[in-house]
Formats: sequence, structure tokens, C-alpha cells
Amino acid sequence: MASCFYCIRRCLIGTGFSEPAPPLRQHRDDVILDTSHMGNEVVIVKNGHRICGGGAALANAPIVQDKAYFEVKLQQSGVWGVGLATHLVDLNKVPLGSDAESWVLCSNGSLRHNGEERGRVPEIPQEGDIIGVTYDHVELNFYLGGKPLNSPLTGTKGTLFPVVYVEDGAILDVHFSQFCHQPPSGYNMIMIEQSLL
Repeated sequence: MASCFYCIRRCLIGTGFSEPAPPLRQHRDDVILDTSHMGNEVVIVKNGHRICGGGAALANAPIVQDKAYFEVKLQQSGVWGVGLATHLVDLNKVPLGSDAESWVLCSNGSLRHNGEERGRVPEIPQEGDIIGVTYDHVELNFYLGGKPLNSPLTGTKGTLFPVVYVEDGAILDVHFSQFCHQPPSGYNMIMIEQSLL
């Protein structure tokens, strides 16, 4: 029971290894994790940027532009995944990548879709690492510390949203702007659809 409270405390307060972020003012056009599209045991804090608990959450906006980028910081290790999914994905069933509705990089380094391992990354992200994600409607690519992992996932289809999942104490911080690493050439933050007009 004490370990459960410790996990929740770390999720809400942070790991203590970095200075607390100043409170962010939410704007109508901010991309964040969507509290109306998350698993039953998921906890989303830090103004929609941190996920902990157990399950998955979608971002509040699909990727509609040609080339999009976002980052995920692995705050605490455990079982986790990051990638893209449609609104039809079961956000309570982790790990994702076990159905036709999600394409993910998993904490064990596997790239999964439709219940199959579609590849592996050459280096497995560790606690404190920043994972970059690019998507151009053809390939879903992952970066570690700003360097490409050169293990694309292909065959995506449908209206896709950024997705993250956690289990077994994992904590992820998702950044849809103010990145730690420069996005690859031609890629930019996810734009809300009305922002494209």
C-alpha cells in the first residue's frame, strides 16, 4: 500500500531530480493528453502532459499536417509505450500494438502493430531519456536523444492521434511543444486542425 502512495506522490510531484516547472496556462489550441480518451486507471497531471497509473491515453488532437513531431520523456521506468492510435483503440488494454488500431514503440524495444512485432530499435530508452516521434503519413519514426533509431513503422491508416501507455510504475511526460531536441528538418509540432487554415 505504501508503494502505491509513493508512486502516486512521484507522479503528482515529480521525481525530485529536476526543478518544478512553472504552472502552464492552458490555451484552447494546446495539444495535451485527453482526459476524455484515457484508460480507467490512468492518471493525467501536469496540465495534461504527464501520464501515470495503468492504461493508455490519446492526445486531444489528431495529426492532420504533413509532418508532425512530439517528444516523450521517460520520467520513471516500468512498462510503457509511445506511438499512434485511432479512436477505436482499447485504452484499458496494455500493452498497445496488440490490435489493428495502434502502432507503438514498447519499453522492451519492440515495434508493435496488430499483435505482431514489426521490428526492434537498436537501443532501448532508459529512465531520463527523451524519445522523439515523427510521422509523415507514410512512416512513424522514433528518435533517442535527438538521434534517429532508423526503425520505422509503416502501414498506418485512419485518423491517428499520439498515444502513450504506462503500467508497473512507469511515468511519462509528453511534450507537444517546447521540445528538448530540434525536430528533424520539415517536421513541426502538432497543429490543431483550425490552426491549419
